[in-house]
Amino acid sequence: MRVSSSRRGLRIPGIRFMQAMILAAGFGTRLLPYSTYRPKPLFPLLNSPLLLLTIDRMQAAGFNHIVVNCHHLCEQVKEVLGKCSGVTLQEEEVILGTGGGLRRALDVIDDEPLLVTNGDIYHTVDLKNLYHRHVDGDFPLTLAVHDCPRFNSLLVNNGQLCSFEGAGNPSALAFTGIQVIDPKILEPIPLNAQSCIIERYRRILAEKGEIAALRVDHNHWTDMGTEQDYLDLHGALLGNKIPCWMELQSRITTPFCIDDKAVIGKKVTMKEWCCIGRAQIGDNVTISRSVIWDDAVVADGSSISDAIVI
Repeated sequence: MRVSSSRRGLRIPGIRFMQAMILAAGFGTRLLPYSTYRPKPLFPLLNSPLLLLTIDRMQAAGFNHIVVNCHHLCEQVKEVLGKCSGVTLQEEEVILGTGGGLRRALDVIDDEPLLVTNGDIYHTVDLKNLYHRHVDGDFPLTLAVHDCPRFNSLLVNNGQLCSFEGAGNPSALAFTGIQVIDPKILEPIPLNAQSCIIERYRRILAEKGEIAALRVDHNHWTDMGTEQDYLDLHGALLGNKIPCWMELQSRITTPFCIDDKAVIGKKVTMKEWCCIGRAQIGDNVTISRSVIWDDAVVADGSSISDAIVI
């Protein structure tokens, strides 16, 4: 049962209680075969699981209660989050989708606005500012949107979402996967049934409800959805081409990010950029534009480029 609170009515800039949810239950099918071995939110970014970095960033912004849902390879998520304070793990025995996962979370969240983000994105959106912009507004839902031609499909007018059916329209925008929700709008979603949250939002619009759309174009945003996206993100970070999270800045020293416990053989050549975890690299190896995960073993004489090695 949700905890009722009067804090929502205060609408003051200094809210002390902020809650968030990270959607981390999906199968990551676009990143097969790698997602067969590790859930996408646990893919390492500069040798740290993206999920942990996201939690650290949220907590630094003041979010003191964070829910993470999981399904695919759930035991790995449980192990990684086992020592995280302020985090509630929501295990889903069957995949519930974004709508079903959020509906299930009503049992563990307060009656306060809920920041929600996908667990597979790297971005520089100011989460605290987004949260307060929602609290100070008059809409039950605020979507962070931007101009991203690859995903543009939303029609927006004067800061308000008009339609999800704008694909092909030159003025269309894209949903970042970052949003703030008043929990009451989740109540009509069937409990423990699979659903997509966008279908709920379409219903809100059909019933003449209002949804805020806050543009965040000035921020960097990457959907870590494909192998090339994942590699490009590393290359951009190691090449100082995009803003870097504070949680990662200590690792951005050269185009080569190498874990202290990596075992590097003789005559290993590294080109352009590469990221190496706690792996074993043989002799006479050449590596360029690649990410090598913990526990990987690279044989003597190998030549690796534009690859993820697990």
